[in-house]
Amino acid sequence: MDREDAIQDIVVVGGGMAGLTAAAFAARAGRSVLLFEKEKVLGGLCGSFERNGFTWDVGIRALEDSGIIRPMLKSLEIDIDFVKSPVSVGIEDRIIPVESRDNLGDYRALLERFYPDNREDIGRILAEVRTVMKHMDVLYGVENPVFKDLPRDRRYLFRVLLPWIGKFLLTIGKINRMDEPVEERLAALSGSRPLIDIVSQHFFKSTPAFFALSYFSLYLDYIYPRGGTGVLPRALEGYCRSRGVEIRTETRIAATDPSARTVAEENGTVHRYRKLVWAADLRTLYRSLDLGALPDGRLRESVRERTALLEASKGSDSVFSLYLAVDIEPSWFAAKSNGHFFYTPSRQGLGLEVRRDLESLLAETSAAGTEAYRRRAEDWVRRYIARNTFEISIPALKDPSLAPPGKTGLIVNVYFEYALCEAARAGGWYEDLKTLAEDCLIDALEASVYPGLRKAVRDRFSFTPLSIARTVGSSEGAIIGWSFTNPVLPAVHRMQDVNRAVRTEIPDVLQAGQWTYSPAGLPISILTGKLAADAAVRGLR
Repeated sequence: MDREDAIQDIVVVGGGMAGLTAAAFAARAGRSVLLFEKEKVLGGLCGSFERNGFTWDVGIRALEDSGIIRPMLKSLEIDIDFVKSPVSVGIEDRIIPVESRDNLGDYRALLERFYPDNREDIGRILAEVRTVMKHMDVLYGVENPVFKDLPRDRRYLFRVLLPWIGKFLLTIGKINRMDEPVEERLAALSGSRPLIDIVSQHFFKSTPAFFALSYFSLYLDYIYPRGGTGVLPRALEGYCRSRGVEIRTETRIAATDPSARTVAEENGTVHRYRKLVWAADLRTLYRSLDLGALPDGRLRESVRERTALLEASKGSDSVFSLYLAVDIEPSWFAAKSNGHFFYTPSRQGLGLEVRRDLESLLAETSAAGTEAYRRRAEDWVRRYIARNTFEISIPALKDPSLAPPGKTGLIVNVYFEYALCEAARAGGWYEDLKTLAEDCLIDALEASVYPGLRKAVRDRFSFTPLSIARTVGSSEGAIIGWSFTNPVLPAVHRMQDVNRAVRTEIPDVLQAGQWTYSPAGLPISILTGKLAADAAVRGLR
């Protein structure tokens, strides 16, 4: 039989963290695995690259263990050297560390410094934060049992897991009752628009209140691999190859036939599978299906409805990422903040006007080629960046080897609209939009926390939501899954239902990495990758 026609036990489509995890655990179970990734490098939104002596992270800037990452690595006997990645939070000229629960008092003082007329509101908000932190202690209070060998680890089963389950069931109900958008929750606690903004603009639009108000706990959980975030996917790739996983990069899957249990590359090459784990963009899977080949009419209708829901749904928020290589010692930055820094240059916050103006722009994208539209959009970008919150990562403060001696690399993120970038591309001014956003970010930082920054810049480049959509393949350049603004969420979003997150209505097809809710991102990619592998292996028995 020709190699191309050999039946694989499990085919995995998508070489991000969900796909790598699924492939690793399927291979560990002794199954033959073939993994496809459309890009040259594996890892998706978790990776690193080198440029002119600097190591830069793509996607995530630190890892949240969440009781998942370390147990996953331990179960695969993969050793990675992690360091703590402490966070700082700042507004204008005041910056505080977030390194322990004691810093909640510092955070309160920070907010009261800028919003002295809202002290009672701030007290109510922080009381909610403390409540959520207690819930988080339960939610992530144990190593996730999915990565444990429960029949053999009796100590963990009886002394850790069983006592925890009762606490988890009580807590998860409280968590689910805090699912209204954080903006609405904060509005019930304060009438101050700037205060509401200064808290909520850290997060995705309509983020559930529990997820958003858990950020203080999440910041305390950040870790960072020595060598950059790309160390993690490279370690998993190495494990997969050592276990015989066949990995094909720069290969797109264009067609899926569930009846024949085959996938086809763009060049027409067909591969047969017993189980398929789809860990790539979910729209791409349903667009690749041949509905006519499905044998059951009810199944065809179910798939058709699912396809329509996915096409109508929106991916989560995306980001604009600016990379700056500067001739300034890392110690200069260390005197201001930790290596993971959430900074807002203006106490004013975004305000309702900026949001309304964006809605107006997005409603009129058909005029994107006109000079008037372009001027309005550029004016909006200037106001938006000047009043927004930035996530700043400084890799050399976590691992000094990631920048040349005497130099520092900065990665500055700000939420950004995919649709506006798409309008700029259609209007012919996309590259100018990128340059404008870069300049606005540099100007905002130089006028506030980093005086003299512009003169020290020796190299700069940026990635937009369009860059993410092109390289990672996620809908609308989404960075954690599906948007909380969708009227109907197209993915599982409750932790007690996580086992259902890997199911599809398509026979012998599982999915991984599809999620909407905390913990989202990397932890849920790993968790659903493991669950998909387990389900596939069980099905093969």
